[in-house]
Amino acid sequence: MTWDPSAPGVLALPSGRLVRGRGLRRPQPPGPAPELGVYLLGGEPPPVAWESRWLRWPDFRLPADRAQAAELLREAWRRAEGERVEIACGGGRGRTGTALACLAVLDGVPPEEAVGYVRAGYHRGAVETPWQRRYVRMFL
Repeated sequence: MTWDPSAPGVLALPSGRLVRGRGLRRPQPPGPAPELGVYLLGGEPPPVAWESRWLRWPDFRLPADRAQAAELLREAWRRAEGERVEIACGGGRGRTGTALACLAVLDGVPPEEAVGYVRAGYHRGAVETPWQRRYVRMFL
């Protein structure tokens, strides 16, 4: 079972996959829990009741380990085909938006259009820095 496409923070990818983005500084949204959470933080996140992965990704920066990031984002994209996948950072915009844009690239959105796609479908302030935009363009 996947997310409700009309729920706040849910990005619909061209393939129909649904991924929820959110900021961890806000309360958990109502509705079902994720089946996989991918947490993009500078330090280890608190434990959750569902399967989760932590990617060391300091605020306003890029992933500390880009190979691990690519592997984890590919797993999230694959699993989003039939599972509830959540991508989250502290505020839910920069790192989360960058990761969602990378998922859009994996889903077939041209890299130079992925940031715009995520800003239109998820949050207009997604992907906050020039180096995050460049990371999306160079992803894959």
